[in-house]
Amino acid sequence: MTRDRPAVLVYLSCIRYREVLVLQGSPLLGVACTMGELTGPKILTLLVFAAASFLLVAHIFSFNDWAGIASDSKDPNKSAEVFLTKGLSPQEVMGLSFALLALSLGLFTMLPRQTLLLAVAVTVLGLFYSHPATNAKAVPVLSSAPHLVGGILHFLLGYSLFGGIDRRGFMLALFFALTFTAGHLNQEVRDHDGDRLSGLATNAVRFGRRAAFLAGLAIFTLAYADLALLALSGVIPAWLVWLPLVLYPIHLVWSVRTLAAGLGFDTVSRFQTRYRLLYAVMGVVLLAALVTR
Repeated sequence: MTRDRPAVLVYLSCIRYREVLVLQGSPLLGVACTMGELTGPKILTLLVFAAASFLLVAHIFSFNDWAGIASDSKDPNKSAEVFLTKGLSPQEVMGLSFALLALSLGLFTMLPRQTLLLAVAVTVLGLFYSHPATNAKAVPVLSSAPHLVGGILHFLLGYSLFGGIDRRGFMLALFFALTFTAGHLNQEVRDHDGDRLSGLATNAVRFGRRAAFLAGLAIFTLAYADLALLALSGVIPAWLVWLPLVLYPIHLVWSVRTLAAGLGFDTVSRFQTRYRLLYAVMGVVLLAALVTR
């Protein structure tokens, strides 16, 4: 396909802005946990971090798109949006991905060393997950491990910006790691038909959509329980215990309805939109509580 737009706009159109922005919530909440009093220098540091974090996640998604182009092109739910339809070759998207990574790590070198090292760790984990040589994303059970570990690292990325990594940081990170892992299982359920068509042995393909969906629900349940424990133990303000008590039943009802309606692409996509709204509410409340604590 020939390009009818300037090259830079074509490249920029291949960045998955929505997904990248959604994943900024965890590290930014990590920042809020250790930021303390807001000052001019801290604002500047935070702006550098926000840009670096955005570019890092954009790299991970674009690298994943490069690695999965063969299967995505066969998936009727994705084929119309792959980068090939926008006029870019795999080599060009690989170049975009590593340009984003270079910019990101360049900015991270301006931040504390521990934050830079965590960014490098996130990068390595992303390569392990997506690269065809390892192809961890297509190995049942193993595909969830990078999301659990990556969820911890991504939160600590922000937590490390203004403070040391401590027990409290790991306790908070576990909530985000569980959420990230459960969300990935739902994504595998959503993409089941396309992945099976491409011969990818994801959890949903190997064990079935229902089993993968119920596993995701179980892990989401653990995440809500963990949030309640964080409040009861004083890691976060105690009054935040109402968040899981109010929001989990809503999540559970939506889960049951989704299961009853069938686990097709559109049904699971609607469910993802709904529970992400719940997590957006949690994120805003948590941020307000941490900043004003």
